Amino acid sequence: MKYDPKISPRMFESDFIEWFSHIHPATPVVFWLPVIGVVLYNAFVACSVGAVLLQIVSGVVLWTLTEYSLHRWVFHYEPRSTWGKRLHFLMHGVHHDYPRDATRLVMPLAISIPIGIVFYTLFGVLLPISHFGLFAGFALGYLSYDMIHYATHHFAMTSKVGRYLKIYHMRHHFNDSHSGYGVSNPLWDIVFRTMPTNNQGKKE
Repeated sequence: MKYDPKISPRMFESDFIEWFSHIHPATPVVFWLPVIGVVLYNAFVACSVGAVLLQIVSGVVLWTLTEYSLHRWVFHYEPRSTWGKRLHFLMHGVHHDYPRDATRLVMPLAISIPIGIVFYTLFGVLLPISHFGLFAGFALGYLSYDMIHYATHHFAMTSKVGRYLKIYHMRHHFNDSHSGYGVSNPLWDIVFRTMPTNNQGKKE
């Protein structure tokens, strides 16, 4: 498959590795929705409906904090070493340099699956009964983030909420990359006072 280098740059010399650096935006949905379905089934077997709903909401909120934290303190960490700069470019720098690259907007399964396993295991150790619902909410939050992120870059987003999220994220890209670390929502930007600025330099 050939890609326009002005939109989607080649990142690896190996054709095999390069192929895996691209991902269709529907891939996370196809993989994670069945996983969420199985986990939710186990959640309702283990707990009451009310408890599961509370676990799901808690998982979604926990994801939003994880989303913000990863974006702010991992993806926007500025390394000094050559190796660190290369790793940073692979993880997130390429997205800022080529924001129209539709094949690198959602998280590759090679990254999201190990992260999912880590959190599922952690939830299971800390909350052996509630971890099914908590993880389901966490995964739903992640999936929403991936889809919203893709939409802000490639869809018109004509609804009031959609327009807000699109402008909110574009200001992170084109006005001030050191603010607006939330993508699916502004909750933790409000909490940590990192809301993006508008074109006149004023905070949202």
